[in-house]
Amino acid sequence: MAGQIVNVRRDVDDKFYRYRMPLLQTKIEGKGNGIKTVIPNMSDVARALSRPPTYPTKYFGCELGAQTSFDEKNDRYIVNGAHDATKLRELLDGFIDKFVLCKACKNPETDLIITKQEEIIRDCKACGERTGVDMRHKLTTFIVKNPPKNPKKARGAKKAGSGDSSPPEAQEHGSGDDGEGDDDELTKRIKAEAAVLSTETAITREDWSADTSPEAVRARTKAIESAMANVALAAGGDEESDEDADSPYSQLGRWVEENRDAGPVEVYKKADELGIAKKYKTVQVISQALFTESILSEINKYNPLFKKMVTSEKHQKSLLGGIERLVGRTYPTLVAAIPKILMAFYQADILEEEVITQWGTHVSKKYVDRDTSKKVRKASEPFLKWLEEADDSDEDD
Repeated sequence: MAGQIVNVRRDVDDKFYRYRMPLLQTKIEGKGNGIKTVIPNMSDVARALSRPPTYPTKYFGCELGAQTSFDEKNDRYIVNGAHDATKLRELLDGFIDKFVLCKACKNPETDLIITKQEEIIRDCKACGERTGVDMRHKLTTFIVKNPPKNPKKARGAKKAGSGDSSPPEAQEHGSGDDGEGDDDELTKRIKAEAAVLSTETAITREDWSADTSPEAVRARTKAIESAMANVALAAGGDEESDEDADSPYSQLGRWVEENRDAGPVEVYKKADELGIAKKYKTVQVISQALFTESILSEINKYNPLFKKMVTSEKHQKSLLGGIERLVGRTYPTLVAAIPKILMAFYQADILEEEVITQWGTHVSKKYVDRDTSKKVRKASEPFLKWLEEADDSDEDD
């Protein structure tokens, strides 16, 4: 069984299941009162779960009423007494369920966050939900005293959870409870070429504040096409210029504008059909054409789409360019909401702090005219200041 790989959720009988881990191994050492169970691959298992190896080891001790010890330098994790592998694997399933899996979507792509009230939260990067763990379990005391080393996530927790540390224009919006599936679910559906979202992941339609009459739709389409034609993107490598009204980018922009209710799966499939699903410029076109004045309530709905498509720094910059055009040209009244928009994408792990900071401190006329660029970045200052202060606070800690 050495080297065997199993699903993180062993109750999932799917050979294409995305989340995998090494099968837990055990080795009995010693005899008599000195007998002990060594877990030689605990580090590998814990790494697959994005948890320190001390957590599951200590969990075993709590569940078995046994002493545990760990030598992190020499990679040795021990539970006193003789315990067979089958028993510990069952206990590991319990640890995963209680301290790894998101309670909402049962996805293991979570980080542990410890709040100021010393409560432990599972922050899901897939669906955006934040769910607490059972603080009655003995392991929680150990976790609070030995917090995980994930400073970025801890910083995010401080930003989202502390009312006095959030800027007036950058409060967190939503927690992904609109019923949308996670990125993995989106990927599986695209690969399967599903025609429609299933009942479990269907998106509840919003009451759009924008006018959706045919005349208004045509007017907005024209405005977007005009903006795309007036501001040329620098076309590099195999990226095609979007100045041409018949280019794949212009076709996608028009299709998205006219099919906003299609959902993230269909938007991705359309981009893929046009052969530009992986192009960074595509992110700019989609963000500019997809959102309306109700962008703050729409971001959560399309998080899975952007998580799949935004895969590099270029993609992030292109997303920011699309947002810049959206608020600077199409909906100028949204300029004041820029901190909230940045917050939403940042909390969803779609935009990174370094990219936002670099964008916010360098005026550019790549996507809009210089004055508009300056105005948008000026509006983003509360969020940029907040990021800087959070970094300073972390360094002090």
